[in-house]
Amino acid sequence: MANSFEKNTFGKRFGSMLKVDFKRLFLSRAFYIILAACLLAPVLILVMVTMMDGTVSVDPQTGKETVMEGFDHVWQIIGTVSDPNANAAMGGDAASGAAAMDMSITSMCNINMLYFAIAALVCIFVADDFRSGYQKNLFTVRAKKTDYVASKTVVLTFGAAMMILAFFVGSLVGGAVAGLPYTMEGFNTLNLLMCILAKMVLVSVFVPIYLVMSVVAKQKLWLSILLSMMVGMFLFMMIPMLTPLNATLIHVLLCAVGGVGFGFGLGAIGNLVLKKTSLV
Repeated sequence: MANSFEKNTFGKRFGSMLKVDFKRLFLSRAFYIILAACLLAPVLILVMVTMMDGTVSVDPQTGKETVMEGFDHVWQIIGTVSDPNANAAMGGDAASGAAAMDMSITSMCNINMLYFAIAALVCIFVADDFRSGYQKNLFTVRAKKTDYVASKTVVLTFGAAMMILAFFVGSLVGGAVAGLPYTMEGFNTLNLLMCILAKMVLVSVFVPIYLVMSVVAKQKLWLSILLSMMVGMFLFMMIPMLTPLNATLIHVLLCAVGGVGFGFGLGAIGNLVLKKTSLV
C-alpha cells in the first residue's frame, strides 16, 4: 500500500488564506462601519453644500467677499470631465498642475478623498492581526508570508472597491435628497460606468502601498495610518487624470496595469519586510 502526501502548493495555501481573510472581513464590525460612512458621506456633502450655495462670506481684514459655489449636478462629486484639447494645448504637466490648484469645495469634497479612507480599512485590518498575535500563529502552523501578503492584497482590494461602490450609491441618494440634477455634460452613461469601474480598479494601486506601511508599523495603528497618508499624497493627483467622468476602457486598463505592477512590486517588498523584521 503506497501512502502519498498531498503537496501543499501555493495555490492551496493561498485559497485557504483567502477563505479565512474574506470570512474575517465580512465578520469585521469596522468594515461595515466604514461602508456605512462611505454611503452617508456623499449624502451629507451634497445636502450641506447645496444648502450653502450662494452664501457670501466677508474677510474682516480685507473686506473681500467670497461667494460659496455649490454643485451644478450630482456627478461633480464623482469627478470632472477631462479636456484632451486643453491637455494638449497646456501640456500634460501644466494641465495636471492647473487641476491641482483647483481648491474649490466641489473639487475637494468628492469621491477621490475616499482613497485616503481606504488606508483606515487596510491599517485596521492588518494591525488587528499583529495586536491579537494571529499572524504569529498563522505563520507558525499554516501559511507563509507570501500567502499572507497576497491574500491581504486581494481581500482588501475587494473591500476598498466596495467602499467606492458605496460612495457612488450614496451619491445617487444624496442627489435626490438635495434636489440636484443628474444631467451629463461632456460624457454619457457608458463613460460614467467606465469612470466608476476605473476608480474601483485604481484602488489596487493604493492598497499595496497601505499594506506595506501596515506591515512596517505592525500593531502601531496610528503609525501605519500616518505613513499611508504621507505616501498616498504623492499619488493623489493622478486620480482625476486616470478616472475622469468621460473615462473609457483605456482608463480602466491603465488602472489595471498599474494595480498589477504595484501589487507584485510592493507585495514583494511587504514579504521582505515580514521576513527581515520581528513579528511583534
